[in-house]
This record gives sequence, structure tokens and C-alpha cells, in this order.
Amino acid sequence: MTRAVALVLLVVLTLAGTPVAAEHEVYYRYVVLGFVKDARGHALSGRELELIRDKTGFSYLAATDAQGFFLIIARLGDESAGEALTLKVGSAVTRLRASFDPANHRDDRGTRVDLEGVKFVERGAQFRSTLVDAVGTTQR
Repeated sequence: MTRAVALVLLVVLTLAGTPVAAEHEVYYRYVVLGFVKDARGHALSGRELELIRDKTGFSYLAATDAQGFFLIIARLGDESAGEALTLKVGSAVTRLRASFDPANHRDDRGTRVDLEGVKFVERGAQFRSTLVDAVGTTQR
């Protein structure tokens, strides 16, 4: 075996044994969810939403279902705590802050934001219960 082949084999075996952080881990997810309703409180289905990371300009897209519900999963790491986000629904726009404890790798990270007519209402305290209703238990 030549020296070059041995070196390539060593590099491949080294990289194969290197642990890689999984994208699905809670400390890489920031969930923005909620409901879009008209001024009378009726669900608006098929509305397109865009969540933008102001720092990078990267955006995440979603649409509401028949109940007006949406769920957006952004990729934010521990270093993104406090980062500015922009949520757009049609011409309606609001600014959010990615609020979470970067040392907490157990609990889901995110917020609930409802659009009622033209008014955004952030309901962070209802985030976990809404997430559980949408996807089932989030126990690890």
C-alpha cells in the first residue's frame, strides 16, 4: 500500500469516527407557530408566511392549514439567543426575538405568534401547549 493511499484511508477512518451534531436536536430548532385569523376571528387557510433571520437574511416558509394554524422550524443554535427575526404574513410584518436559554438543551425552543386581523399577538406562554397539541408529546 502506498503512502498516499494509507493517508487517505487514515483520513476517511478518522472522519467516520467523528461525532456530528444532529440537526434534529432541540438546540438547533426554534419553532414559531400560531394561528392566522381575520378581524372577526375566522381562520384563514392557505396564507403564506415567511420567517426571516435578520442577521443572515435566510428565510423559512410555511402556509396555514384549514384552521389557520402554521408551524415554522428555523435552524438556530445556542449562539442565536436574542437574535432578531422578522415574521411576514402577506403585507403584515412583525419583529421577534429568539428568546431561549442557550444552556437548556432539553426543552423545546420557540414562541407562539397569532395574527388577528392586522394585529400580531405574541403568546409565548402558550407555546408549549400549542406545540403539544400540534405534534403530540415533546418528552425526551
